[in-house]
Amino acid sequence: MKVATHTLGCKLNFAETSNLLRRFTDDGAEIVDFHQTADLYLINTCTVTAVAEKKCRNFIRQAHRQNGSAVIAVVGCFAQNEAQKISQIEGVNIVLGNHDKQRIKDIYDSRIWERNENRCYVSSGFDPTSFDLSYSAGDRTRTFFKIQDGCDYFCTYCAIPFARGRSRSATIAETIKMARQIAATGAREVVLTGINTGTFGKNHGETFFDLVKELDKIEGILRYRISSIEPNLITDDIIDFVSQSRSFLPHFHIPLQSGSDKVLRLMHRRYDTSLYAEKLHRIKSIMPDACIAADIIAGFNGEGEREFDEACRFVEDIPISYLHVFTYSERPNTAALRMDEKVPMNIRRERSRILHTISEKKKMKFYAEHEGTSRPVLWESNHHDGYMMGFTDNYIRVRQPYNEKAINQITDVLLNNESIVCSFEE
Repeated sequence: MKVATHTLGCKLNFAETSNLLRRFTDDGAEIVDFHQTADLYLINTCTVTAVAEKKCRNFIRQAHRQNGSAVIAVVGCFAQNEAQKISQIEGVNIVLGNHDKQRIKDIYDSRIWERNENRCYVSSGFDPTSFDLSYSAGDRTRTFFKIQDGCDYFCTYCAIPFARGRSRSATIAETIKMARQIAATGAREVVLTGINTGTFGKNHGETFFDLVKELDKIEGILRYRISSIEPNLITDDIIDFVSQSRSFLPHFHIPLQSGSDKVLRLMHRRYDTSLYAEKLHRIKSIMPDACIAADIIAGFNGEGEREFDEACRFVEDIPISYLHVFTYSERPNTAALRMDEKVPMNIRRERSRILHTISEKKKMKFYAEHEGTSRPVLWESNHHDGYMMGFTDNYIRVRQPYNEKAINQITDVLLNNESIVCSFEE
């Protein structure tokens, strides 16, 4: 059989998709491109924004057009929160939430949906205690490693706790065991992923810092990146350790969400702008070349002109390298639905545009600061018009003429107009 898949959303989803696909390939299935004809189309979904949900619907329709007799399975966060709505979309046969998606292979083999009147099997039951370690496959150089799931924070704008449940993880010993399996695949770089990564180990009386120290000892893995960590959870101990680490790179993704203290309170975030700025300045004081990314939301409830101006000034003043900008969209079941002072959508989009412009300026400044310097680059296998791509330790994307022998190797590269690719991987 042929299986095609498309993954929406975070790096955690990519790790989980690979885990699901391995159950098919172990049984002899062939993985094909989503644009090809397949027997099963598997769509792993995201519910962070309305845009992500719209993309999911578009991919369902695309799959149904490509092969009207194929099985279409929709799994993940959107499927968890809106299972019945998805089941009504033409062509969908299987809808599984975040717990039951692990059963996709068994459900596909059972053909259980064929016995239902509407020819769709829906299961969105949820076990808040279950956790599956997983990692992405298919890239010889880089792996997304799921080390944590769920979130206890319940920020007022976010539906993820309803889709993923409470924070949980495996033990350090179990996590290290899988990390050694990843090392055996030959991957040189591991990206640690989770919903709220910094709360790793909470259910076992362990800490994320404890895990970081153990991961640094594993031979074969040359690089680690922390995909995202809350500003109140990135401790001085973690920052200091990364600055001297053998393998943890000077690259941080620290969600901001707003540069206004009033809006942060409305969001129920667990820090203020003062703490956020303090963390960034500490990182830069001991790792001046570090790349620091931030998520930010444009147009959340209560963000007036004054608050937006404060946010822009704050972002311009702190040493951020670039932004991931999200236009606020209402999410089902969230506390924000009951809040006043809603921002009109046209204003949200305009503010998003302004923040994107600020991000571009920040990014180009970060590039300019590194021109003429030499940085270690891990080369990837992708081939683009005679060039191969790679990332520096501090996440600058570079290129060089394609050389097969360089794949999965780390070499020092002089950064200039010829080598730098003017975009970050999103």
